[in-house]
Amino acid sequence: MKEHIFASYTNKETFEKITDYSCINQMWSEAAANYGDRVALVDGQDYTFAQLDKMVASFRALLTQKGVKPGDVVGVYLPNCIEFAKAYLAITTMGACAVLLPPHLDNMTVFGCSMKFGMKALVYSSALEEKLDIVKAKNPALPLIEGGESCEDAAAGVDCPGPAVCTVLFTGGTTGKSKGAKLSHQAILEGVKNGCYGYPEVFGQRYLLVLPLTHVFGLVRNLMASLRTGSTLFICRNNKDMFRDIAVFKPTIMVLVPALAEMALNLSKQFGRNMLGEDMKTIICGAAAVAPYLVTEYKKIGITLLPGYGLTESACLVSGNPEAMRKPDSVGLIYPGIDYKIVDGELWLKGKTMMSGYVGDEENEIAYSADGYFKTGDLVRMDEEGFLYITGRSKEIIVLSSGENISPAELESYFYAMDEVQDCLVYADNSDGREVLAIQLLPRAVTIKALGITDVEGYLKEKVAQVNQKLPAFQRINKVVIRDADFVRSPSMKIVRSQNG
Repeated sequence: MKEHIFASYTNKETFEKITDYSCINQMWSEAAANYGDRVALVDGQDYTFAQLDKMVASFRALLTQKGVKPGDVVGVYLPNCIEFAKAYLAITTMGACAVLLPPHLDNMTVFGCSMKFGMKALVYSSALEEKLDIVKAKNPALPLIEGGESCEDAAAGVDCPGPAVCTVLFTGGTTGKSKGAKLSHQAILEGVKNGCYGYPEVFGQRYLLVLPLTHVFGLVRNLMASLRTGSTLFICRNNKDMFRDIAVFKPTIMVLVPALAEMALNLSKQFGRNMLGEDMKTIICGAAAVAPYLVTEYKKIGITLLPGYGLTESACLVSGNPEAMRKPDSVGLIYPGIDYKIVDGELWLKGKTMMSGYVGDEENEIAYSADGYFKTGDLVRMDEEGFLYITGRSKEIIVLSSGENISPAELESYFYAMDEVQDCLVYADNSDGREVLAIQLLPRAVTIKALGITDVEGYLKEKVAQVNQKLPAFQRINKVVIRDADFVRSPSMKIVRSQNG
């Protein structure tokens, strides 16, 4: 166990409250009992822990009336809202399994999921009902439950074995087709516990939710971590209203992807005030490469930005960096209870926080080693103090015609270290009839302006040339494209790598 590594980053009393739970019902029951009168969620109105607990008990009874039993699979097709939290807690605390369907899925995909996962019910939002037409036509026996429904009865939760699967989340599909990762009660709760390590103020915080709850970062590190720590979560229904909601709610902590952290920082510089509010103390940042610039610049406005690393398959959290100012380019220390090894530069993982496998057997054989380690596909290095650094993705390796292997992320790290570069993308380019390494650069406008740079293209090409001088010939960038618009991004705000050229 490595808890002592993180113990020094908070006080003893707080650290001792970061305890284990056997299942979600146990965690939620204790939270509802301990924090009953405290506001748990804000979504148009305040909902206390006690009120949410009553709603969850009622929805459990409704699911039971619809024929759902422990062990059954229930689809959740809802945007971020109070109904999502209610449905997810009700499903998992009655011993069933929630399959979380991102709201952007089309009608055919929703129908396909209802059949593939063997759903016994589907909880949906009225705003998405038009995309249920194929489900209604081809799977008419499937009970459809509008998220706002309730009943007069109440049903008690049940404790489940820790290894029982309670959640299916889709992977981002960045290296192929999306897959359903099966997460157990113990995996979700290990992820939540890990999220409590590495910063001083853990309990009784004010979170603002902007990430989708159908993404592991939003579910585990936002919703479940907030509930587990007796904190209040404000649900931002529309990210366009984020800064208005911040001004009203005054959050103390946020969970952000780098693109959103960058936007908030740029606006803070533009308007000369902290757009995240004076009460903001901590940003947990991950799901994509975190530029060291964000760590250092946020510190200047009194906010600690902590990079981390995780996967859907690991219930979100694998490592977190409590020493971000000292090591801003690291994703931190691997959390306690995670068994790992590095094989040919690739990180392999095992432990209670890991998924129980993908839905369907076709992907599992290649996902695991013979001795049961999950092959992350992430290329890493570790320094002498045990801090982890991501150097690339094995499945994104560019194999040149010369036979040389190139890690795009490794090359991109040189440019993420530059204050003048907001985002970048390295790829192989054959558009001129010969194979070269190319890079697309998105300038950081606020820095470019502050430096008085007028020839942005010339300036950044010179920066590329300086990097090239330090690289072997086969790794050098031969083509530079300066972007004047953001990259195409996935729903989780990751850069889509297929947009070459």
